[in-house]
Amino acid sequence: MPSSAQGTRNTFTSRSIRAFSLLAAGALLAGCAAAGTAGSDSASAGGEDSAPVKVGMVYSRTGPLAAYGKQYQEGFTAGLDYATHGTGKVAGHPIEVTEQDDTGDPAKAVAEAKSLIGKGYKILAGSTDSGVALQMAPLAAQNRVLFISGTAATDAVTGVNAYTFRSGRQSYQDILTAGTMLGDAKGKKVTVLSQNSAFGQANVAAVKAVLGAQGATVGSVLAPPSAGDLTPFARQVKAGKPDLVFVAWAGASAPALWTALDQQGVLDAGKVVTGLAGTASYPIFGGAGDKVSFLAHYFPGAGGGNPVETAMLDSITKAGGTPDLFSPDGFTAAQMIVRAIESGSAQDTGAMVKALEGWTFEGPKGSEQVRAEDHALLQPMFTAKLTGTGAAAKPELAGSLAMSAVTPPATKRAG
Repeated sequence: MPSSAQGTRNTFTSRSIRAFSLLAAGALLAGCAAAGTAGSDSASAGGEDSAPVKVGMVYSRTGPLAAYGKQYQEGFTAGLDYATHGTGKVAGHPIEVTEQDDTGDPAKAVAEAKSLIGKGYKILAGSTDSGVALQMAPLAAQNRVLFISGTAATDAVTGVNAYTFRSGRQSYQDILTAGTMLGDAKGKKVTVLSQNSAFGQANVAAVKAVLGAQGATVGSVLAPPSAGDLTPFARQVKAGKPDLVFVAWAGASAPALWTALDQQGVLDAGKVVTGLAGTASYPIFGGAGDKVSFLAHYFPGAGGGNPVETAMLDSITKAGGTPDLFSPDGFTAAQMIVRAIESGSAQDTGAMVKALEGWTFEGPKGSEQVRAEDHALLQPMFTAKLTGTGAAAKPELAGSLAMSAVTPPATKRAG
């Protein structure tokens, strides 16, 4: 694998288009009318090819969140093929994607982004980690480039500036989804268990803003991201005797966390709610999965088999990948980039921003909208239950929430 300094360039030439089109052409033709993505008319217009549009993807190809980065990248590739109808072009411009591995390090991400910007890149995508996204956003504003953040969930990305958008959900949407499962929060004690990171702190703030406003007393137990033994934190949660434990956890230490919570009796002491993570996480709950209530950003099939979801699933699978939790984040990012280029201008960032603001489209999860005021991505959310154990564990849809039911409050946009 090339080093992050060199990057990996994926240029959608006519040769690669022919090969890739074989993977998803049937699904794309079936779903293109419902996609709501731009580029369908312009992809074959204009005769001879124009100069390529350069897109820089800075994400976690390696590092603690590499699995999430892989899901994002596979979704992005499928989404770009879908949104351009297998041509790899928008308005006659080939889309040229250069990948850079930030390893989850904000300083490295910024350095890589500055290098891309210096080479004339006007569009950046990626940011698997919330801490990375919070450093990339001001860089986008300073250099007037379009930045579409990926899986990073921190609410602080929403409304941060005029040049930053997001292609995934945010923590507030998670908490609103969880709130639909909790009943009356008035007088209840809620403990947020998470890592002491931008992601964890965002979840604490979101739970306080949502459930605290409903009358709950919200506290937190935050573990260092590097912590190996999580038993002391599980004990601390149980000692607080909360009515509800909201677990927000990311990364490879999740199995150790759930083992500690089960061994310390936390899962039997009260209601435990958490987000449904990727497919690899399903077995980690062991026989305790049915003790947990899940809010879900996405899992394969959650979208109800709408044409866009079907195209995404088919494309990723046929390319040898595995659809998962963050596949829609990459897919939607590609849809947004195609929209920005086709309806705006590859060299006019202001026009691209305007093209995205207020845009309503069909994504893998269903109907979605880019809110003009603060660039929040309004989208459906889901609830689920986990059945089976070990390799047989799988999620079942418990409920679907339209984007209007889980809309975060508008944020006054800076810049």
